[in-house]
Amino acid sequence: MFRKLSALALLLVIFAAGFIVGRTTDADWLSSAKAQAPGRVFELRTYTTNPGKLQDLHSRFRDHTTRMFEKHGMVNVGYWAPQDQPLAGNTLIYILSYPSREAAKKSWDAFRADPEWQKARDASEANGKIVAKVDSVFMEATAFSAIK
Repeated sequence: MFRKLSALALLLVIFAAGFIVGRTTDADWLSSAKAQAPGRVFELRTYTTNPGKLQDLHSRFRDHTTRMFEKHGMVNVGYWAPQDQPLAGNTLIYILSYPSREAAKKSWDAFRADPEWQKARDASEANGKIVAKVDSVFMEATAFSAIK
């Protein structure tokens, strides 16, 4: 439980720092984020890989997954790799956004059923399963959050 809370706290610090830096370097993105419709939700996902499989997961996301998320209406907010052990060797953390929880469900259902995704997943797992565990937390921006 402590590891999970530590990872979440670390992610939130990284997200906040990245957002602050982003505010000073990418005002167009901030304006777009603020203009999103009410009800927008964010999903924090943490993937724990099987031993020695983190680079395989990074490759799959870089080469296939992020593009396919967009194809199915998911917004790639950001991706993070923890710096400290034990998470540094086996963890990918990312945030997606959706117009609503219902939209998230529809997007995930379409993504999982996509033959292109199934082919990419199967090819990336030719030498064994990559992901050991997935944690998902849906979040909404607070009234005082700069990102909506």
